[in-house]
Amino acid sequence: MSNLTHLDSAGAARMVDVGDKATTQRTAIATGHISMSAKAAAAIRDGAVAKGDVLAVARVAGIMAAKRTSDLIPLCHPLPLTKAEIALDVAQDRVTATATVSTAGQTGVEMEALTAASVALLTIYDMAKALDKGMTIGGVRLLEKRGGKSGDWHADASSAQ
Repeated sequence: MSNLTHLDSAGAARMVDVGDKATTQRTAIATGHISMSAKAAAAIRDGAVAKGDVLAVARVAGIMAAKRTSDLIPLCHPLPLTKAEIALDVAQDRVTATATVSTAGQTGVEMEALTAASVALLTIYDMAKALDKGMTIGGVRLLEKRGGKSGDWHADASSAQ
């Protein structure tokens, strides 16, 4: 079990000590999508959803989620984020969320980017569920991470969904 950084020698969960790691600039980009009817996508794109501006609220929700990731994922470190950005792309039958999160710190922001994208998509579902209860969220994944001891990483085309 010693290879698993979030477990101690007895197998108990622990928060990893990053105190001796160098502070470096770190960025992570994550994405996901929510599939829906063309009618629901058009209403979101046109700002015609009764609950309000779905895209604006989803952006704010994603940013808030990035900032609060350590409150949701038990072993994540609270991080001082320097950037949290949510891009939303509305297509004919889906909305794609892409979250970019950065920090200057001792641990990465992959979980913050994944959480931001996920919560943005959940917010879209919540605000548009009256139009399409059958919406599905999928493809949530890390696209890229930069910085830190392990260096840069980019998803390859074969891992796309």
